[in-house]
Amino acid sequence: MGKREDPLWKLTAARERDGISRKFQSRLTVTRNLVDRLGLEKELHGHMGCVNCLEWSKDGSVLASASDDLHVILWDPFRYKQLHNITTGHTGNIFSVKFLSPDIVATCAADASVRARNIYGGTSLLECACHSARVKRLAVAPDKPHLLWSAGEDGLILQHDLRMPHRCNSDCSNVLVNLLNHMGRYAEAKCLAVNPRRPYQLAVGANDFYVRLYDTRMIKLGRLQDFQMNAPMSRLMWERQNVRCSRAGQGDPDNNIPRAAVQYFAPGHLSMEPQEHTFPKKAATYIAFSHDGNELLVNLGSEQVYLYDINSSRRPVLVESFIIQHNHGYREGEKGKNGTSEAKNGTNNGTVPKDGGNGTVDQNLPDNVRQMKEAANDLVNKSNYSGAVTLYNLALAECPDCAILYSNRAAALMRRGWTGDTYAAIRDCYTAIKLDSTHVKSHFRLAKGLMDLKRAREAHECLLYFKDKFPKHATSHAVFLLQKDIGEALESMETQPDEATDEEGQGGSALERQLRSSALDYSSRFLGHCNTTTDIKEANFLGPDANYLAAGSDDGSMFVWCRRSGNIVRCLRADESILNCVQPHPTLFLLATSGIEAVVRLWSPAPEDGNTESRLVDGSTASAVNQQRMRSDPFEAMLLNISFAGGPERDIQSPVCRAT
Repeated sequence: MGKREDPLWKLTAARERDGISRKFQSRLTVTRNLVDRLGLEKELHGHMGCVNCLEWSKDGSVLASASDDLHVILWDPFRYKQLHNITTGHTGNIFSVKFLSPDIVATCAADASVRARNIYGGTSLLECACHSARVKRLAVAPDKPHLLWSAGEDGLILQHDLRMPHRCNSDCSNVLVNLLNHMGRYAEAKCLAVNPRRPYQLAVGANDFYVRLYDTRMIKLGRLQDFQMNAPMSRLMWERQNVRCSRAGQGDPDNNIPRAAVQYFAPGHLSMEPQEHTFPKKAATYIAFSHDGNELLVNLGSEQVYLYDINSSRRPVLVESFIIQHNHGYREGEKGKNGTSEAKNGTNNGTVPKDGGNGTVDQNLPDNVRQMKEAANDLVNKSNYSGAVTLYNLALAECPDCAILYSNRAAALMRRGWTGDTYAAIRDCYTAIKLDSTHVKSHFRLAKGLMDLKRAREAHECLLYFKDKFPKHATSHAVFLLQKDIGEALESMETQPDEATDEEGQGGSALERQLRSSALDYSSRFLGHCNTTTDIKEANFLGPDANYLAAGSDDGSMFVWCRRSGNIVRCLRADESILNCVQPHPTLFLLATSGIEAVVRLWSPAPEDGNTESRLVDGSTASAVNQQRMRSDPFEAMLLNISFAGGPERDIQSPVCRAT
């Protein structure tokens, strides 16, 4: 008897459908025990092509899947049966399916159309061909079954109101955002999501590494120009028309997006030097809001999975301002009444201890954390940097205010050298110095990390401050080598001519450049998967408390991370080729996945019977291979197999650089 045939499961499903025990549902949590038992429950067969999108109904009683076969299938996930097999009328691969209500389903596809229909009567409620390129995602708002938003590779975000009759012509005023006006004629909208708690907030991902969060209350819908309709040169014509209008004094094409109506988010290492990260091409492939609406999860193509706090995100770590502030605070302390230096955090007196800031910390760590730290240090010395980072992550989850753990993790990250690791190391050094301004190695690693990021001027300032604050270490060989590298880089910068850049190379419109320069940084990142081959790969929160996250991968694996530590806690083979979709049930710990195979798979915690899940994958090995694949030339990536041939990165071997 299968799990779903168990009477207890049937009773639970019935109570879910009937809306009973809502208080219990609201406190449903995904625990580590459940994650450790996550395994394959059932395969659903019925499609004849790749299954590109999945969507649960609001109460979780129905699962919708859509495919390259141009059909939408509605499933009973508890009886594993097809309820409806809908011929959509699309002529291109379907990329997104959404429930507007229990009776209405909407789809968008490669045929540049958006459609909505009544499930049971088959009545067409919307047939929109206003887009001029593939439509990649749809978004809906809770409790607003009449509204629908679409993101197209023509650079447009359109708003559809099912209460209004629709005709695709020049009088159609349904353009919410025109990315072409801001990013240039190559702009493509890839994904979007509506905040479930504040439905006026719309997050948009495009073919770059920025995520745009719009306040739709401040945006007036624009009119779809008749020259854009079905024109093969629509992008160029749209851009030229905007230029003509601007020159003729007919208004600024940016006017429908007030500056206060949008905020950008981007990983700091990308936004600090955007022109350094043009290959491989970045694109946000999926965006998801947390259950409480305060966080945004982004799967960034050719990069990692990033988490943003939309209420309290900070700017990227700008070391120039940090040095000025830190110098000022330190010297102000020297002028205090008692003649001692008082660090800003109020925990140090500004003097350099004999052990360089590393000696007495271990005495304050719990035994299990100290053991993890020592084990991680040992892994660093054995060049197992990924293993060390994993242990430091666990230790920091237990002791998030320990400067030495941040500093040691920074050293491991810089040596591992995965995408974004050096910038993450700089963030760790910055945090460590805020916690303990006397920690010698954090200051040195900060300067070294900046140099590794080709931020020679900031590295120079950091190293000057290091030598001034810690004269005992100023003459070390490691400092000499770093100073030499910095000097050569500064000299090279002075002799190189400034590169000429056009408006588009600088990031499009003046408003676009302003918004990019003020982009907010991530709060956490999650590594291990690979997202280079498809542009519909998802990442989602698991459970209302968002303690765990999951995403698909080019290697066909489903990765599950612990949100608190950032570590991979489960990795399962979910597709024989590429896994794109990972959709959690709204109230149960039940996941639906799909990808290149014409199969939908359901995953749930297995019984505690001691059996091993046959689809379990070694997450550490898979992560190493995936990171190598993301750094490889596309042709080299095709040749990669499961063996990982990467070696340790070059590093300055000195007491200042080693883990402590």
